[in-house]
Amino acid sequence: QVRVVESGGGTVQPGGSLRLSCAASGFAFDDYTIGWFRRAPGKEREAVSCVSSREDSTFYADSVKGRFTSSRDNANNTAYLQMNSLKPEDTAVYSCAADPRSCLVVVNARHPKELDVWGLGTQVTISA
Repeated sequence: QVRVVESGGGTVQPGGSLRLSCAASGFAFDDYTIGWFRRAPGKEREAVSCVSSREDSTFYADSVKGRFTSSRDNANNTAYLQMNSLKPEDTAVYSCAADPRSCLVVVNARHPKELDVWGLGTQVTISA
């Protein structure tokens, strides 16, 4: 079955950290770019980060630059989003997506159907 499954979400205080995981199965993970997206209540989906198949290209939204880091372990078919210095405005459902095209294409996707594989998401809540 072709899928990606996110985990690692939760509730933390402002300034805290979380590491999200995106576990892939059913496709050649090391040929796919991984994008991370989030959607907060009442807001449009936002691309927050992306890492290319060989980690030679990354993207970070201005709102998370310097605080979030994308990485991947191709041997274990898993991508990670390390989130530090979390803020209340980071509260959202975070999803990962996999696609064989570049980060430039992935982060500009406006609808899940534009990319090959989407996860169901994991909730991240930043609250004191």
